[in-house]
Amino acid sequence: MDTVCLLTGNCRILNERMDNMLKNAARTVSKSTVLLLILLILSISLSACASGKPTVVKIGAVYPLSGSLATVGVRSKNAIELAVDIINNEYDLDLPFARTKGIPALKGIQLQAVFADSQGVPETALAETERLITAQNVTAVMGCFQSSSTNTASQTAERLQTPFLNADAISPDLATRGLTWYFQTTPDANTFVENWFKFLNDVGKVDGFDPKGLKIGLLYENTDAGVGTAKAQEKFAQQYGYTITTKIAYPSQTSDFSSEVLALKSQKVDLVMQVSYTSDAILLTKTMKSMDYNPRAILAWDSGNTDPAYLGAVGAQGNYLFVGDVWSLSLSDKKPVVKAVNDLYKKKYGADMDASSARAFTGVFVLADAIERAASTDKEKIKQALKDTNISGDQLIMAWSGIKFDQSNGRNLLAENVITQIQSGQYKIVWPIGLANGEIIWPMPIWSDR
Repeated sequence: MDTVCLLTGNCRILNERMDNMLKNAARTVSKSTVLLLILLILSISLSACASGKPTVVKIGAVYPLSGSLATVGVRSKNAIELAVDIINNEYDLDLPFARTKGIPALKGIQLQAVFADSQGVPETALAETERLITAQNVTAVMGCFQSSSTNTASQTAERLQTPFLNADAISPDLATRGLTWYFQTTPDANTFVENWFKFLNDVGKVDGFDPKGLKIGLLYENTDAGVGTAKAQEKFAQQYGYTITTKIAYPSQTSDFSSEVLALKSQKVDLVMQVSYTSDAILLTKTMKSMDYNPRAILAWDSGNTDPAYLGAVGAQGNYLFVGDVWSLSLSDKKPVVKAVNDLYKKKYGADMDASSARAFTGVFVLADAIERAASTDKEKIKQALKDTNISGDQLIMAWSGIKFDQSNGRNLLAENVITQIQSGQYKIVWPIGLANGEIIWPMPIWSDR
């Protein structure tokens, strides 16, 4: 077991008290008495340090728990709490740690998540990450859903030499900064986007048309995630022989999308590739319907369009949308543990999981796995254990073949995604074919025929 004086601060406090006592003693007693006092206090100090044992292993979690993305942040927080509960207690689940209590290599010490609210603001994410590390003494940090907040938070963790796990943010730039304490389980925009073009190739084969003749329009939020995804779309469009005819960036939480939709409609864009958070995703769908814009398909990035609030707001208007996703309840057909975990989550929080909560849930298990293999709370040892991670897909609730980090940039080499289509209010997996539990409906029916 590691020495825990640095965790508790007992040694520092006792040493300060010892100095004060010695100063007072020196004024009133003989040198021999002072020596005896020194030996006695030193013995007490060492005993206190040796007997101090950590009762928990802390991990920090920085998410937007207030502001426009609070619903996403709270769902991620719920998922993290569920994962911690499964690790700390016994559950009949086919997941690591489920049938034991706590971290076995640390004699069952419990895991504790310490949460911080980024408020969706990168500067706040930075400050809260520093607070968790310096004041709360967390052994690792995970977060922050948004790419911009993840950027600042992970740089802070790097400076303070603390492992940082990005379970959610997709900007490709995050893994190109040369950080050595940074690890990323989620696929980034490069993976999502390349799979969109592979999907289009397969749709063309099935439906007998040339998808490369489609006019593609990019519609994205002008944040790190949106801009990074647009760059990936341009790169892979050229690589796969597709043509992007329109690019439209918009500010977050736009109040009116009439001009953007009018531009797509007037330029006769056949296929929209959309990157939006929840409120914008909702308004875009409603605006497309009100303006009777009927592209052949819309391919959306997961977060905004997989948020349960999306379908809650648009209802049947969301049907036929294609979504790049990392998780779907439909995975239960292949992985029964997905339904088992979702049932626990729904019982506790009153709603199904989504992609964001599933990624956060998985991130906790990755950190627990590293702490277990490190058999230590020493950050350097946990960092090395993370680098050596090799978790198979059958131990995950995600649509991935596993988790194994690239030694040069911390990206998960085995991260993948599926493509779902919303059909009758459910996200049906339609690609890859081997995981599909729904048939592709192409093109999207026009609004008047729905």
